[in-house]
Amino acid sequence: MNQYVTLSLESHLFFGRIMKEHALFLMAGFPAKNEAFIEKADWYRAQFEDLLAQAVKISNGTIRQGVLKSGEIFTEYTIKAEKSTSCLTGISIDTCITEDEMKLVPGDKMTLNREQSQLMARRVRMLNERALELVTGLICLKEEILEAMTKCKIYNSNYPLLIRHIIREAKLYKETITELNTKGYICSRNLKAIEKFWNQIMMEHALFIRGLLDPSEEELIEAADAFAGDYKKLIREAREMDCRTMDGLTRRTIEETVRYREFKAAGTKGITECRIESIILPLLADHVLREASHYLRILQSEAKR
Repeated sequence: MNQYVTLSLESHLFFGRIMKEHALFLMAGFPAKNEAFIEKADWYRAQFEDLLAQAVKISNGTIRQGVLKSGEIFTEYTIKAEKSTSCLTGISIDTCITEDEMKLVPGDKMTLNREQSQLMARRVRMLNERALELVTGLICLKEEILEAMTKCKIYNSNYPLLIRHIIREAKLYKETITELNTKGYICSRNLKAIEKFWNQIMMEHALFIRGLLDPSEEELIEAADAFAGDYKKLIREAREMDCRTMDGLTRRTIEETVRYREFKAAGTKGITECRIESIILPLLADHVLREASHYLRILQSEAKR
């Protein structure tokens, strides 16, 4: 299968879902008086939901097995988390998309002739252009919300750091699709830069989890705090290394991320089963679990090179 098609669709299946959930989390965090912001966030939520649905429709037989099995596109908890979050917030979530994703078969199961390949490439380019338009607008909305929050003009239950966090993720999505549209492939990135970006994301997840758990959940708070400290240390150590000395640190980062993913999986299970006291939406728990799985796949892939 054409690398441009495969990498584009894999990006949409991961990041498209992440973006629609970002919009949902923003919506859920606003009080009723912020109707204009709620409507804007809801529009992006619906648009990214449609984008994701379109990507799923043309992804059968195009996605790599390692990506499909990684847990970054969906988890065993995703549908339950979606249903629970929709019930708790009143925000519509189309769980049929997740059900369709679970039926996808990997890229080695389909062969296209030249005409079919060209048609697929055109459809993917149109999807990419739509994604770029949407993510550019969503970045602007997030930046507008962040500016208003930091000037104490509006309230949102999400931390300002979380808004900065989701802006960075949206910019990475935009950079990825822009590069695919320009070059047709994704350049091999410096492993140090990859680890710097995602270790920062993982550290912030731990800080958010720590702050959203009920104070009575002392063991989980301590565990989240320890993960935040571990990733902070990895970030600091990476600054002092060059690309030639990163191998040992990458192995440790993989080990840390495996443990962290297990922690997040247990947390997602506990939250979806209402056994953990917190103000964490079930879909947010599943969201950060998928991001850990995405990072772990990248790390393991880079370590094999």
